[in-house]
Amino acid sequence: MGKGKLPRFQENERLQNVIQPTREDILEGKFPFIGKWKEEVFGNSNPLVLELGCGKGEYSVGLAERFPDKNFVGIDIKGARFWYGAKKSIENNLQNTRFLRSQIELIDCLFAENEVDEIWITFPDPQIKFRRAKLRLTHPEFLIKYQRILQPNGTMHLKTDSEFLHGYTNGVLYALNHKVVLSQHDLYKANDGSIPGYVYEIQTYYEQLFLSEGKKITYLQFQFK
Repeated sequence: MGKGKLPRFQENERLQNVIQPTREDILEGKFPFIGKWKEEVFGNSNPLVLELGCGKGEYSVGLAERFPDKNFVGIDIKGARFWYGAKKSIENNLQNTRFLRSQIELIDCLFAENEVDEIWITFPDPQIKFRRAKLRLTHPEFLIKYQRILQPNGTMHLKTDSEFLHGYTNGVLYALNHKVVLSQHDLYKANDGSIPGYVYEIQTYYEQLFLSEGKKITYLQFQFK
């Protein structure tokens, strides 16, 4: 185990904004909050927004600060990473963030049909090798899961440095007749005012690293039909 991970795992057990169900409980239908996130977890009826593969939770925290009238859940299997976001949320007294430790493949066992209003996918592994295609977070099998838990006309966002994943996702959306709302191949070069400011203003650790290396950042916003 890497240096510093064990103390973070231990602290996650005590943090009130961290939820860590077992895989067995999820698969056996014992997760207590499915269909009840807004009322029982957040205590309100505000829109529910997910960040998938949230890493350190930069988008979950950044969006929560900008939109106090929305609820945000950062999801990642690596609890030692999202510990940073969970701690920052507590330090900044953010009541509208939670962090959930789980595999993304179980997403439709954690949220009920039409329970979610918006989903962000920020800098996922593009899984370029063909044999790993089903692990891409915008593979059709994942899109089916997202569509199930999203409200009708709910919004999806994909922000990535991978032009391959950007192009692949565009192709999948076209083939499935879903609606591409915005598609930008070089986000910071072609800011024409059509993309909301927070898409630029909030940057993940990896995004900052990629920008320092001169890589292009791409952005997709889409909806299911």
